[in-house]
Amino acid sequence: MKLSEEEKTAIVLHRLQKAKDTLVEAKGTIALGYWNTAANRLYYACYYVASALLMKHGYSAHTHAGIIGLLSLHFVSKGIICKELGKFYSQLFELRQTGDYSDWMVMEEADVQSFVEPADKFIDALEKLITESSPYVDHEV
Repeated sequence: MKLSEEEKTAIVLHRLQKAKDTLVEAKGTIALGYWNTAANRLYYACYYVASALLMKHGYSAHTHAGIIGLLSLHFVSKGIICKELGKFYSQLFELRQTGDYSDWMVMEEADVQSFVEPADKFIDALEKLITESSPYVDHEV
């Protein structure tokens, strides 16, 4: 089913808000010391904003790896998103995978804390791209 522009915009804005809300959840779980949950919520905050950006520009993926791949192909490789943020998102995905699916991995504060500031930057950078009227920008974010 093809979405109207209004429906697409509503979903993009919903995902952007969901990203911000999930980032708040992540910081709350960090304050409580739930490191596996914090890693999960940090990842999903970034996932929601990445999927919003992709949808705004007409791209969709059905897997997490697909989101990472499309973001890299259409935004990182073209210099629209800086390589550091692209690499961060891939690393955060791996952290979340390990925390969610590894039976023997027990996350600690040091495993998660270094991802908080880059998650803030990632969400801010992608939000700027989402809210801009032009699909492409002249500078890196």
